[in-house]
Amino acid sequence: MSKLIRKHTVNDPDMPREGETFEGPSKTLTDAHFLLFSALTGDVHPIHYDVEYAKATRFEKPLAHGLLLQSLTALGASTGRDKVDGFVFMEQGCRFLKPAVVGDTIRPRQKIERIWKEGNKQFCRVKTTLVNQRDEVLLEGFHLYRVLRDEHKERKA
Repeated sequence: MSKLIRKHTVNDPDMPREGETFEGPSKTLTDAHFLLFSALTGDVHPIHYDVEYAKATRFEKPLAHGLLLQSLTALGASTGRDKVDGFVFMEQGCRFLKPAVVGDTIRPRQKIERIWKEGNKQFCRVKTTLVNQRDEVLLEGFHLYRVLRDEHKERKA
């Protein structure tokens, strides 16, 4: 099979542009999301599933796992997924501003903040935001991607 190699540069028309925005699919959170994430990660803190425990906290309801919320900001699940071939996830960070509870409908948003080169390496920083059904910002963060020079390869069978 022949190899197809595309080289992305800062000026590549197939690359996302600084300032370009994307959205991920909205999700209405359910108990099942919390339980599945608990089972997957082993994080079984009662704040995520025990209604009586949660009532005794300032939140009064079980809360979504922070890492569950952060995972929903994945650029590959957004409307920009067709523009990020060759993006390798390097780093992330976020601040949790408000809790999310069962019944909240959340929407991830991403904005290309910066694309730059350091020597022969290319990078892209993406601002991430998660909002609820009241347009309250629950999470603000970032993703950092390395953009590979030859990300499309077909191999001969």
